Amino acid sequence: MKQPFCRRSRIFKKQVFGVLIFFFFSGLSLTAQDTGWKANPETIQERQESRPDYVWLESFVNDYDLPNPLIAESGELVKTPGEWQSRRKELLEIFRSQMYGYRPEEPERVSFHLVEKDYEAIEGNASMKRISIVSRYEDRTHQFELILFLPNQIKNKVPVFLLMNNRSPENTDPTRENISEFWPVEMVIQRGYGIAAIQNDELAPDDADDFHKGVIQLFEGASSEEKRAPDAWGAVAAWGWGASRVMDYFEVNPRIDETRIALLGHSRGGKASLWAGAEDERFSIVISNQSGAGGAALSSRGFGETIEAVNRFEHWFNDNFKAFNGRDDEIPFDQHMLISLIAPRAVYIGSADEDLWADPKGEFLSLVHASDVYSLWNYQYMGVDQMPALDTPVNFGHRGYHIRSGFHNLNVNDWQYYLDFADSLWPNTTWKSY
Repeated sequence: MKQPFCRRSRIFKKQVFGVLIFFFFSGLSLTAQDTGWKANPETIQERQESRPDYVWLESFVNDYDLPNPLIAESGELVKTPGEWQSRRKELLEIFRSQMYGYRPEEPERVSFHLVEKDYEAIEGNASMKRISIVSRYEDRTHQFELILFLPNQIKNKVPVFLLMNNRSPENTDPTRENISEFWPVEMVIQRGYGIAAIQNDELAPDDADDFHKGVIQLFEGASSEEKRAPDAWGAVAAWGWGASRVMDYFEVNPRIDETRIALLGHSRGGKASLWAGAEDERFSIVISNQSGAGGAALSSRGFGETIEAVNRFEHWFNDNFKAFNGRDDEIPFDQHMLISLIAPRAVYIGSADEDLWADPKGEFLSLVHASDVYSLWNYQYMGVDQMPALDTPVNFGHRGYHIRSGFHNLNVNDWQYYLDFADSLWPNTTWKSY
């Protein structure tokens, strides 16, 4: 649905004038500003022409005041990690009731069944397993598949990267006949890590009419097809619930170091990885790759994809979140608070230069404004003026960020940065060349 006419009219008038000013002074302003990333003027112009109803210039970003994640509902300032635990529960309740919905805990029973194994995969360098994860609740059953590769050269417990795959299963082909940079098994194995993947659609189909026909139906039965509560969980929360069941499996696999699991999602999968990482504290590193609105980007900015735009996928979030359509700068919580829920564990946000729809600066600023919470554990502050240059990853102590060249995608450069970040936190991982 398009934005209300008054907002679109305001954006249009401001952008017509702003485009002229932007291009007239672009040479002067770029030399006067810092060396951090700036959006390419040609990319901005293309977005303005293709989607004129949205904000593409920083000068037209909403005026907004972000709530301090350390101010409890009582008005008291959280000052210690111990006090944060109570505040954390308050924030979880806000996000559950107003955005992602309430996901169930474990099913009554969960079991793991070997579907296929190959201990000589990738020319003998890895062991591959396909595992069926079966959940039971009342008289209903749900199952989905985990694909797992572990390096044969590592004899100790292995740290693992788990991808929440929002694309075609061909991208995570266990036979390796189809090799995709979206899931570069060979490179990750060579770096000494395990790599795993689940298919999000097996947990909740990415379709407004059918999303309940998965794990949601496991718990809600036939009522999942009826009118649901406005705070009921949607697809994003369902996908994250599946990642937690994979963690259940990792905890019982003797070859896996369950204390060193990195959860990764791209785009809508990145929205799910952040929420899963907030809900489940067993994930050691949580990675969001170009997740944008409803993920890492600050909603209050109203830049690129807005709340109303992301809610066109009406099955992703709960119905309460739709109350903020057209009210981005009025939302009483924001995504820096979501990232704060991951503290003190590690979080990494990846952006792309041409992916203005996901608001790279807004993604970076969410990380910045989570600094107050990370400072409780004496991690350094990040400054709003510290956005790095293109293709220059930065590490701020359990918080990493990069913006790479190119468009909306998860590629080998992103993976390289994420592996490097893991190396900095898990330095005893062994590298081996084939």
